[in-house]
Amino acid sequence: MFLGIDLGTSELKLLLLNEQHHIVATTGVPLTVQRPQPLWSEQQPADWWAALDQGMARLKAEHGAALAQVRGIGLSGQMHGAVALDGDGAVLRPAILWNDGRSGPQCAAMMAACPELPTITGNLAMPGFTAPKLAWMREHEPALFARVARVLLPKDWLRLQLSGEAVSEMSDAAGTLWLDVARRRWSPEALALTGLTEAHMPRLVEGSEASTTLKPELCARWGLPAGVVIAGGGGDNAASAVGMGVVKPGDGFLSLGTSGVIFLCNEAFSPNPDRAVHAFCHALPGTWHQMSVMLSAASALRWVTQTLGQPNEAALIEQVAALTPAQRQQAPIFLPYLSGERTPHNNPHAQGVFFGLTQAHGPADLGYAVLEGVGFGLLDGWQALQAGGGHADQLWLVGGGARSDWWARLLASLLDVRLVTGVGAEAGGALGAARLAWLAVGGTVAEVCRTPDVARVAEPDATLAASLRDRHARFQRLYAALRAEFG
Repeated sequence: MFLGIDLGTSELKLLLLNEQHHIVATTGVPLTVQRPQPLWSEQQPADWWAALDQGMARLKAEHGAALAQVRGIGLSGQMHGAVALDGDGAVLRPAILWNDGRSGPQCAAMMAACPELPTITGNLAMPGFTAPKLAWMREHEPALFARVARVLLPKDWLRLQLSGEAVSEMSDAAGTLWLDVARRRWSPEALALTGLTEAHMPRLVEGSEASTTLKPELCARWGLPAGVVIAGGGGDNAASAVGMGVVKPGDGFLSLGTSGVIFLCNEAFSPNPDRAVHAFCHALPGTWHQMSVMLSAASALRWVTQTLGQPNEAALIEQVAALTPAQRQQAPIFLPYLSGERTPHNNPHAQGVFFGLTQAHGPADLGYAVLEGVGFGLLDGWQALQAGGGHADQLWLVGGGARSDWWARLLASLLDVRLVTGVGAEAGGALGAARLAWLAVGGTVAEVCRTPDVARVAEPDATLAASLRDRHARFQRLYAALRAEFG
């Protein structure tokens, strides 16, 4: 039995997987994000631990016999977050999250000071990454920064609580802007830009390697056997890829979660920073991947659903699907940049916009505009990946947004690629984390990293795609016209 722990932004998920690839149990505990100032996004690490303890107590009560058979634990988590610790291991301030946009000026300063940074790290300096957050602390919270003894990513802070050891792995570390991604080691040059050294960093392992073991007192508390191995694990997208068997060059997926991600597996380090494409290590040794990332995807749908007072996302999509083609052509254009944007704009100041509203528009029109706008944002990212040589014959579709067949068909048509939803796709990073635990105790990639059974397929519709080209062109012109207004 293997336990996957996935620390997301809005939920901590737990999953138990047996050696027959059967998901024995899952549970989740919700999390909230604090936004004390514009552009800020923070969480208290103590809330992550409380959620984990609550989830484990639930699993023990409902699936104690399965927990008693766990051989390994895998960790997956939201990437890029900065957890700053003092010399005693105490958290110095709330964790600054991946979708925090406050460090734009520090990014510019880092790029000016080290123009070769993208060559080393495979990425432009963006506010989402960890390093600019510490540069911001250094400038705006110097007394706290002076006390920083260790910086950990969110899932690796959980590992510290689970084991007492500070360890990270390549896929998550690649999102810090401190990793030499080609060499899979910390970069002294990148660390120096933020006044840090390798001594501030955790030890590195591969995601499929054993990193440490669970504390004996926690084994007793949660009913696990002694000596349970904790795998290196993976950043959320790399772990999700392992969960879907996306481990070979040319494999890829589209994730419709809080953010929107198109992930392509590569056999070599393939940076394309000019288009704000991310190039990271995969969670398996000797493999890398590229990603286009938009910061608001299914979260934009959730936002418009709540703003319009609709009962749920499915109800709003049902109204959207009832619109005629002529009505969709008359819908507003929506820029989905509710939290800024990464690929291809690298603009933390970009904002959401409805353009073309009239008194004739109602909830269905606004809902359609949001679904379409997210699709256009993903298309911009897909074109950036293609410009750097990225290609896939099909993409697995995962995340909360993957539940809508109507949205899947729209996206398949926009991207002109088949979208395949697998059985159990909603398990995401938690399943991948459990599989990485399996690998860490001796499983083979061929045995463990299977692709799921196909649940649904969305084929591209050429007629639908043609009807959207003019609206996509308007979408791009609208961003270009407003770019200077965003600051």
